Order: sequence, then structure tokens, then C-alpha cells
Amino acid sequence: MNSYELDNLPDVRDGLTRKERIVLYCLNQLQKERGGRNAPSAMLYGRVVEYVNMSENELQLILQRLSSCNQNPPSGAEPT
Repeated sequence: MNSYELDNLPDVRDGLTRKERIVLYCLNQLQKERGGRNAPSAMLYGRVVEYVNMSENELQLILQRLSSCNQNPPSGAEPT
């Protein structure tokens, strides 16, 4: 298995890929450094590419996918 396949293989525990996990880790670190404020995506991209090779478009797709996961309630859940 090559590194591309490993970076895009979902983890059994939570379904996150290595790249998604790195994005979340870097985002968390940036928000802590900025006192809880939002982190600009350009700054986040600079941190992420220190860990893994990724295009700007790929980062945007991951951010969109992760943000949509937080907005959609689980199926069968009652709206509040």
C-alpha cells in the first residue's frame, strides 16, 4: 500500500482519514494560539502542508465535508 492510499483510508474508530485528522489537529492548535478565534484558511493550509502533501482545493473539500458533518443531524433524530 502506498502513502496516498494510507492518507485516504478511513480509520475504523471514527471514519476520519489521516488527512482529515491532520486538518482537525492543525485547526485546533491554531484556534488555541489565537485565543479561540477562527483561523484563516490560508494560515491553516500552511500548517497542514507541514504534515501532509495536499492541494488547496483538497483542503477546502475536507473543510466542507467536515463542516457539513456538524450541521446535519443523525438520521432518525428529532429536530429541536
